[in-house]
Amino acid sequence: MRGYTGTETVVVDGYWKEGEGLVLSAAHVTGLTPRLRRLLFAWHEASWFGADVEERADERHKRTELALPPSIAMDYLSAPQPVRLLKVEWTDRLQALALLSGLLREALLRGWFSPDWSRWRAEARAWRLDVPRGEQETIARWQQLVPQLDEQGDLGAIQGWLSGIVEELIASDDAVGAAWRTAVAETGEGALMMKAADEDDWLVAIGMKRDHSPFRIALQLLEPNERQGWRLRPAVRDREDTGRWLTLEPVAAEEEGGVRFGLPADAPDEWREHFAERLRKEELKWAAALSDGLQPGDGNQSAGLIRTELNDAEAYEFLERDSVKLLAAGCSVLLPAWWEAARNRKLRLKAKVRSSVGSAEQSMFGLQQIVDFDWKLAVGNVDMSEAEFMKLASENRRLMQIGGEWVHLDPGDMERLRKWLKKNGGKRGLTMRDVFEMHLRGGAELEPEDELHDALTAEVELNEHLAAWIGQLNESSDLPLVEKPEAFQGELRPYQLQGVSWLAFLRRFGLGGCLADDMGLGKTIQFTAYLQHVLAHGSLGPSLLICPTSVIGNWEKELERFAPTLRVLVHYGPKRLRGEHFAAEAAEADLIITSYTLAPIDEEELGCVSWDVICLDEAQNIKNYYTKQSSAIRGFSAHHRIALTGTPMENRLTELWSLYDFTNPGYLGSLTEFRKAVVIPIEKERDEALITELQRWVKPFMLRRLKKDPAIALALPEKNEMRTYLSLTVEQGALYENIVSELMNQLETAGVLQRRGIILSALTRLKQVCDHPSLLLKEDRERLPSAWDPERSNKVLRVLEMVEEIAAEGERCLIFTQYVEMGATLKRLLEERLGLPTPYLYGAVPKAERDQMIEAFQNEQEPGCAFVLSLKAGGTGLNLTAANHVIHFDRWWNPAVENQATDRAFRIGQKRNVQVHKYVTLGTLEERIDDMITRKQLLNDQVVSQSENWITEMSTDELRELFSLRKHRLKG
Repeated sequence: MRGYTGTETVVVDGYWKEGEGLVLSAAHVTGLTPRLRRLLFAWHEASWFGADVEERADERHKRTELALPPSIAMDYLSAPQPVRLLKVEWTDRLQALALLSGLLREALLRGWFSPDWSRWRAEARAWRLDVPRGEQETIARWQQLVPQLDEQGDLGAIQGWLSGIVEELIASDDAVGAAWRTAVAETGEGALMMKAADEDDWLVAIGMKRDHSPFRIALQLLEPNERQGWRLRPAVRDREDTGRWLTLEPVAAEEEGGVRFGLPADAPDEWREHFAERLRKEELKWAAALSDGLQPGDGNQSAGLIRTELNDAEAYEFLERDSVKLLAAGCSVLLPAWWEAARNRKLRLKAKVRSSVGSAEQSMFGLQQIVDFDWKLAVGNVDMSEAEFMKLASENRRLMQIGGEWVHLDPGDMERLRKWLKKNGGKRGLTMRDVFEMHLRGGAELEPEDELHDALTAEVELNEHLAAWIGQLNESSDLPLVEKPEAFQGELRPYQLQGVSWLAFLRRFGLGGCLADDMGLGKTIQFTAYLQHVLAHGSLGPSLLICPTSVIGNWEKELERFAPTLRVLVHYGPKRLRGEHFAAEAAEADLIITSYTLAPIDEEELGCVSWDVICLDEAQNIKNYYTKQSSAIRGFSAHHRIALTGTPMENRLTELWSLYDFTNPGYLGSLTEFRKAVVIPIEKERDEALITELQRWVKPFMLRRLKKDPAIALALPEKNEMRTYLSLTVEQGALYENIVSELMNQLETAGVLQRRGIILSALTRLKQVCDHPSLLLKEDRERLPSAWDPERSNKVLRVLEMVEEIAAEGERCLIFTQYVEMGATLKRLLEERLGLPTPYLYGAVPKAERDQMIEAFQNEQEPGCAFVLSLKAGGTGLNLTAANHVIHFDRWWNPAVENQATDRAFRIGQKRNVQVHKYVTLGTLEERIDDMITRKQLLNDQVVSQSENWITEMSTDELRELFSLRKHRLKG
C-alpha cells in the first residue's frame, strides 16, 4: 500500500445511533483513510469483508465514519478482525460497547430477551434483556457494564441494539421469521399491538408468560330464545379442560348500577379467589375493544362497562366487527355455531325450471328454446319465493331465522335484487343455452343495475327430466345405442356405434356437436353411419360436407366403400355446377362434398340451400373467426351442425370458441364476452377453477376419445392399416395424360426388348407426377420460386397436415418415399412448418450419421415428430419404435416390401397401436393397382416378387386401362 509502512496506529472510536446502528469513527490518516474500511474488515466474512458497511466522511471534524447494522456490529465487535499489520487502538467507549456486544450475543444465543411492554408501539416493536435470576455471573457483568455505559451516554444502546438485532433476524432469517409469524398467528396481531391493562396481562395474552389462574374467561354472544333476545355474557371454563363453557348470568348490581356476574354455587373454591379481579380486567379489555354502539348508554338496563342486552342491529355489529376486534386484542370470544357458515352464504338468485320442461308432454328443441321457470331466492338451504323475499327486503333486517335456520342478509344485496326483480323479473326469459351455462358453470351473470356494481349472478335448479338429460350428454356411455344401419357396408366397433348414437341423440334435440376423436379412430366412418341412420328413418335432406382439398378423394372412396347407396355429389373443379343447375342437383343428392377454399367463392350457391346437415372435416380450418372462409361457412343454414377434428384446440382458447360458435351458435356467448370471462383469466392467470368450469361447460357437446383410453385400446387391432385417398391437381392431371399418351404412341412401334424399358420409364414418371410435378420436371427452387410449392400436390398438402396433427398429439411418425429428392423436400417442408428437426435417411447417409439419427429419434425426450426414409435405405433392419404412425407417401406395390417398412415401428418394443397410412392418388394407376392387390387378384409370384416387372408383361390394352386417367377423379 502506497504511503503505508505497517507501523502507523489508527485510533477507532464508536457510538450507538438510533436508526442507524453502531458507528465507528477514526481521524483522517494520509494514505490510510481511503482504505480504512477494507483494512478494518479484511477478515470479517459476515460483512462481506466490509461490503455491507456504509462508509462516509465527516469533513467538518476530519474523520471517517463506518455505519454497521446492529447484527454485523455485534458480530464484529465480539471479535474484531483487521489486517494484522495495522495497529488498532479502541477507545474506552468503544471497548465498553465491545463488551456489550459480547453480552448481547450470549443473550441472543440463550434466549434471554422478551418484548418490552413499556416501549412497545404499534409502529415499532421493542425488545429488552431478560437474564434469568440464576445466571449470577452474567448479571454481575451487566451490573459492572451498565454504569460505564451510562457515564458515556450509551445506556440506550442496550435496548436499541438488541431490538435492532431481533428485528433484523425476523426480517432476514427464515427460521426466526417463521417462528415470529407462527406466534402472531396464534396470538393475533391485534393482541401484540393493543396492550392490556397491565404488563402481566399483556405477556399472558401474547404467550410470553403463563396464566396461573385456574380458569379461562370468554365473552359469549347468545342468540334469542322464547324469553330473551340477543345477550352478551361472560363464560368460564377450567384452564385444563377442553369441555363445555359455563355461561354466567347477572347476580347483583353494584352501587354505581353496573351489572355484575357471579360464579355458580358449585364452582370450585379456588376459582373464587381470582374471579372478581380477573373478570374486572377482562371487562376493561372488552370495553376498550368494543365499538361505541355497544358501550352502555342512558336508560340501558345493563349499564356496566358493556351492554349485555342487544337488539338485532347491535348483535350483527358484534358478530361482524366487534368479535374480530376482541380476537385481535387477545380476548376469547364465543359466537353461535352457525355464524361462520351464515356469514359466508351469499343471497342467490335461482331459476327453478318447471317440472314439465323436458318431459314427453313438453320436449325442448334447440338451444334457443325458451324454458319455463320460476324465480326463487336462496340463502344456504333456505329457499324463498319472490313474494317472500320482497316482504323481508322491506323489513331491512340483517339477521333472521327462516325455517329454523339463521341467515345473514346483506341489505345492499337485498336492495339490488329487489330492484332487479321489480324491473326485470317478469320479463327475463331463459333459453336452453342459459340453462346449460347456469348449470354447468355454477351460475351466470345477469345484466348489472349500473356500472358501479357487479352483475348479479343466478343459478339454475333443474327438474328431474333435464337433470337426467344433461347427465346423458355428459356421459355418452349412458346414451341409448342406435342399431347399426343395414346399408352400412362394414363393422362398427363399440365406441364407433356409441359415437353414431351420440350424434343421433344431439340431432333429436336440435343440438350441434364436435366429434373430436383421436386420429385413426374412424371419425369418417362414424359420420357416414350417422347419415345412413338418419336416411333409414326417412328424414335426411340434402347435406353438405366441407373438407380440405387434399381429402376430398379420401371421402369419395370411403363413402363408396361403406355407403354405396348414398347419393354423393362432388362440388369441385372448373366444371362444377353453378346457380340453378347446382340447386337442382343438390336437391337430388344426399351429400354434397366441397372444399374450404370454395366455401367463400361459391357462397351464393351453397348459401341458397337449406342444408339438413353441415359437417366440417378437419374443422380446425375455421379456427380464425375473422376469415372470409369462416364467415361464409357460419352463414350457411343447417338443421344440424357437426364438426370433425382430432385437434379441437391447437393454440388458443378462441379456437375452441370458434368451433362451438359453428356447432351451437351463441353457446359460449359472444367472442368479446368469452375473451373477457374465460380467455384472459385462463391464458394469463392459469385460473385452475375456471379451467375446470370451462371443461364442464364444453363437455356435453364434444365427444373426445383417445387411442390410449383403455376402452378404445381394447377395440383397436395391434396394427391398423388405412388408405388415404387424394386427388390430382389440374396441373398433375395434364402432365399425367401427356405421359400416358406418349407411352401409348411409343408402344405402337416398340420392339419386345424396348417395350419393357419404355413401360418401366413411364411407370416411374407417372409415380413422380402423383407425388409432385417438380419431381418429374426436375425444377430448381432457386431458379423457379414456385418449384416444390405444396399447393401443386394434394399428397404433399395432406402429409403436412397429417404430421402436424400427429405432432399435436405428442406422437411420432415414419414417412417412406422411393425418391431421394422427394424425401429431401419433405424434410425441408416439415422443418419449416413444425419448427422441429426432421431427419432424412437415404442410401448416401454414412453409418455414423445414420446411427446418430436413429438414436436421437428413439429418444423421446429429444424434440422431433417425423423421420423421412427412402424405402430401400430404411425399409429393413431398423428399430424405430418411438413412432406409432407409418406413412407410405408413394407405393412400392409390393405388400411384402411395404410390410417390412411398416415393421420398423411395428415390432418388439412397440407399446402403442401402430397406424399405417397408405397414400393412394385417385383416378391413376395408384388406385387401380391398389384395388388389384386389395382384391387379391394378383397375389402370385409376380406380385410378391421384389420388383414391379409384372406390369411390363401386360398387353397394350391392359396397360391402357391401367394407366388411363379417369376424369371423374380429377380435382383442382
